[in-house]
This record gives sequence, C-alpha cells and structure tokens, in this order.
Amino acid sequence: MSYQRIKELRTDADLSQKKIAEIFHMNKTTYARYETGEREIPLNIAILLAKYYGISLDYLSGLTGTRKYP
Repeated sequence: MSYQRIKELRTDADLSQKKIAEIFHMNKTTYARYETGEREIPLNIAILLAKYYGISLDYLSGLTGTRKYP
C-alpha cells in the first residue's frame, strides 16, 4: 500500500486525520499509523478508502498513477 497516497488524498480533500477517522469509525491514532506506514492498511479499510475517494485500489496501492477508474 502506498502510505503517502492516503495522506495526499486526505489533504487534497482538506480533511484532518481526526475527520477521516470519524468517517471510518476508527481511532485517530490508528489512521495516523496507516499514513506513516507503521500499521498495514487492512483490505476492508483500503476498499472503503478507495470508494470514499472514488479511486481504484491500483492507485491506492501505487500500481498506477491514474486516480480514477478506467
């Protein structure tokens, strides 16, 4: 997973870590650790993030530079 991408997506959307954590019903510290790579992002959370931002899992994982679905 590309940890920098979730931070980039969050900041592009002008959201705080606290707000994203609230949206996904998780602890802010847990989300912060996803952004730093201290904690692996579970697949179910990655899917929720991709749906929320309207991006592909390939983009989220760093396999492509294209944000939108083909």
